[in-house]
Amino acid sequence: MTTSSPALKEIFNTERLQHIATETRAVYPAFDSKAFLHMANDGLAGLSVMQRMARVSECLHAVLPLDYEASIEVLRALAPRINSMFVSMFLPHYVASYGRHAFDQSMDALKYFTRFGSAEFAVRHFLRDDLARTLEVMHDWALDANEHVRRLASEGSRPRLPWSFHLEPIQANPELTAAILDALKADDSLYVRKSVANHLNDVTKQHPDWVLERIEGWPLQDRHTAWIARHALRSLIKQGNLRALAVIGAGGKAQVEISDLQVTPPVIRLGEQVTLSFKVRSTSEQDQRLVIDYAIDYVKASGGTSAKVFKLKTFDLPALACASLSRSQHIRELTTRRHYAGRHAVHLLVNGERLGSAAFEILP
Repeated sequence: MTTSSPALKEIFNTERLQHIATETRAVYPAFDSKAFLHMANDGLAGLSVMQRMARVSECLHAVLPLDYEASIEVLRALAPRINSMFVSMFLPHYVASYGRHAFDQSMDALKYFTRFGSAEFAVRHFLRDDLARTLEVMHDWALDANEHVRRLASEGSRPRLPWSFHLEPIQANPELTAAILDALKADDSLYVRKSVANHLNDVTKQHPDWVLERIEGWPLQDRHTAWIARHALRSLIKQGNLRALAVIGAGGKAQVEISDLQVTPPVIRLGEQVTLSFKVRSTSEQDQRLVIDYAIDYVKASGGTSAKVFKLKTFDLPALACASLSRSQHIRELTTRRHYAGRHAVHLLVNGERLGSAAFEILP
């Protein structure tokens, strides 16, 4: 018998609230733990994970009998004592909720708190209030010695950060964060590079040419910069954008032949697995870089289809060589996708070009 994992919101359960109360009292003995726990636990079961995080900061604010400046000093002492990086995000949430009147102290607090979790959501409120002033501080953060602070500069200013509101001015004008991205384009921290790539991938949704021009001007011989480029352009590569493919060395038409392309089993029920397999043979006397993806035409409730592209493999195929490839995928319900019975076409994409198709059927 299998058991499901606890919901993410349970990271803020009653035991964790007790931990927060105990540690707060350790750094501030006058803290009213009983009042905090009574307020924090009220209606907890019905709250989402982000609502629970907000609840913690709201209850701290209600119970701490201090002004903002003194409260921040208590929370700075509390930060290293919290036993979860995700949970510690209630600290920057407090800053965003109650400290926007004290810009300098609050920005310094966010810079400190982000080392224990992340202040990426909190800093966006300051960007929305005063974009130019906040970006000036965040540019300094991009030059900081601490990787968490550098990442905050990129992640906090992402135009389309998940679980947060969009930053419309940056969506409209990506040049606003160009200095931050340039400062981090060869960062030696994978944590930072992932954020820079995700930031740029956000920008490709509205300004693909801007992203391509910037990346094409970067020193792509640097392995860290090349890594960012590959991941930043992933959406454009899935779309078969020739400039994006050229950046990663796969801009030319693939000189290959595809054989033995099949999806097995050909008929499944929801929850089962299919496997795409095929052979790719080079017809070129030169080595060539191949970007191989596949697209599934998912059947919609209306009976039409909607394509979703998946990464399969990027590799260098030697001259006249042959490679056998396969990829298995479970076809099951997701929060982001519902499945419907019917024929699902699967298309093989090589350097952005469709070179073969197969299909499988989902039974009712």
